[in-house]
Amino acid sequence: MSEDFVSFEDLKLPRQYLNALEDLDFHIPTPIQLKAIPVIRSGQHIIGIAQTGTGKTAAYLLPIMQNLSDAQGTGVRCIILVPTKELVLQVLEHVLMLSKYTDLRAVGLYGGVGRKRQAADIEAGVDIVVSTPMRLLELYTEEGMELKRTEILVLDEADRMLDMGFHRQLNTILDVLPRKKQNMMFSATFSPEVEELSWNFMDFPVKLEITPEATPVETVEQRLYHIPNVQSKLNLLVELLKDIDEMHRVMIFVKSKHSANRIFDFLQKHEVSGEMRLIHSNKGQNTRINSFNDFKEGEVRLLICTDVMARGIDVSEVSHVVNFDVPKVYE
Repeated sequence: MSEDFVSFEDLKLPRQYLNALEDLDFHIPTPIQLKAIPVIRSGQHIIGIAQTGTGKTAAYLLPIMQNLSDAQGTGVRCIILVPTKELVLQVLEHVLMLSKYTDLRAVGLYGGVGRKRQAADIEAGVDIVVSTPMRLLELYTEEGMELKRTEILVLDEADRMLDMGFHRQLNTILDVLPRKKQNMMFSATFSPEVEELSWNFMDFPVKLEITPEATPVETVEQRLYHIPNVQSKLNLLVELLKDIDEMHRVMIFVKSKHSANRIFDFLQKHEVSGEMRLIHSNKGQNTRINSFNDFKEGEVRLLICTDVMARGIDVSEVSHVVNFDVPKVYE
């Protein structure tokens, strides 16, 4: 199939999904969507190496929902695992937008919310579950969540989940899920650890690599500043942020909660213009979600967060991303 001009209609998607895509003003599939949709729809296992911003979430959701067809029974049929609560909410939002003209049911699972309530949502009937690994295991072991009807498993941001120490939980989940199912893994890098994990649950997967590992999205321009010390970095940051018109919606990533708090206090002390919010693991769940949503809506100019948030976040119209600290895993 030629990539010169291909529409979603050419990918033979049902009308209900084409209507949802039109509502979102999506008309031309991205390279990962073009390559992954036919493969996933055919039922094959897949490993996708693709960066944030390439459209990979829709690349696996559209064929999955097409294969699920419509709501059936009460047991979970598709499980999508992601590393953070914020990504659960983001992927769930994509599911709801793309399935708006269907009767497919979806639930997001993450910590900070009572397990009983989430278990009741699942028992009421669900087709697609988006979850963090830990919360899925908790609902399985503590609330008796039924997993034996699972037909599809997706590990999204697989390398990030391993970086965050979810290796044991992922292997436990793989052990309790049915062996006969379609498996998918999406990752920005294909490290030896990711490759080893893929061996645990995939036989003869199709590997799709859209861009070389750790390649920035083409629309991103990168700049490097050589700064001698932290104090100089803070002063430079204040100076850069004086240009409100240019740097109007900025995400600042740091490696620790201490650094995040220090930058937040420093910017407030120097009266940097615009609303700013702080996100790290010591912040409450509602605070994190509200801060992120306010940033997405343009009500917050500066979002300062630890780099655990960095992977997979999809916010339109971000003017700048500042890596105040070089991430431990720079890819």
